[in-house]
Amino acid sequence: MKNSTLLILFCSMIVASCSRNNISTQNQWASIFKAHGIDSACFELSDNSHDEIYLYNLPRCSKRYSPCSTFKIFNSLVALETNIALDENLVIPWDGVDRHRPEWNKDMNMREAFKVSCLPYYQEIARRIGRVDMQKWLDTVRYGNKRIGPEIDAFWLNDTLQITADEQVGLMKKLYFDKLPFAQRGMRIVRSMMLQEDSTDYKLYFKTGTGQDDNGILAWIVGFVERKETQIGVVTKKEETNFKPYFFAMNFNTKDTTMDTRATRIQILKEILKERKILK
Repeated sequence: MKNSTLLILFCSMIVASCSRNNISTQNQWASIFKAHGIDSACFELSDNSHDEIYLYNLPRCSKRYSPCSTFKIFNSLVALETNIALDENLVIPWDGVDRHRPEWNKDMNMREAFKVSCLPYYQEIARRIGRVDMQKWLDTVRYGNKRIGPEIDAFWLNDTLQITADEQVGLMKKLYFDKLPFAQRGMRIVRSMMLQEDSTDYKLYFKTGTGQDDNGILAWIVGFVERKETQIGVVTKKEETNFKPYFFAMNFNTKDTTMDTRATRIQILKEILKERKILK
C-alpha cells in the first residue's frame, strides 16, 4: 500500500502520465552501485525523444535532499537574470582566507568558479542577490521546497532548501529547452558552463554536489547528455547530424570518507549511460 501511494505521488510530479506506461524501473542498476560500495542511491533518466523515464529506487527519487553544489546552476541563473552578474566574466576578488582548496584561493570569474565549484564565490553571489530576489525566483521556478531560512549564504547546504532527483530532472529539461522563466541568454551561458565533455559521439553536461547528512556523505550529479546521431534527411536526402538529449539526476549516500565521490559518481553515470546504449 505504501509503495502504491509513493508511485501515485511520483507520477503526479512527472510530465507524462502513468497511464502511458512511460516509467520503467531499472532494478539491475543496483549492481552498478554495489560494485562501487554504495547501497543507498537513486538514479532517474529521461529519454526525451521517446518520452521514456527510467528509474532506480523510486522512493529515494521522490525524496528531497539538500541540493549542495548543484544549486550553483540555479544561483548562476538568478545572478544573470538580476544583473548581479552581467555575464559569466564577473570577477569576485579572493577574500584572502585560505580554505585549504588551492583552486579557490584566487580572484576568479563565474565560469572559473563554476568549474571548481568555488563555495565562497557563490556565497557572495547569493548575498548580492539578497533574500527578496532569491525567494522570488525560488517561488517562481518552484525549486524544491523553496525554503531559504535565516542564512542567505548557506541555505542550499544546511538542509533548509531541499529538492528531489525527479525535480532536478525537470529543472534540467526546462533549462535545456529554454522553458525556465529566465532570459535565453542566461540559460545559454549556464548550459555552456555545465559542459564537461565534448567528444565526437556525445556532449556531457553536469554539475556535482557534495554534502553531509545523517547518513554520511551525500553526493549528487545532475545534468544532461546529447548523443550525436547521423542520418539521411527525409527532405534533403543528405547526411544530417542531430543531438538527442537525455536528462539525469543521481544521488547517493556513503559513509566511506576515503571514497573519491566525484570520480565515483561520474563513473557510475557513464556505466548507466552505456548500459542504456546512450554512450558507447
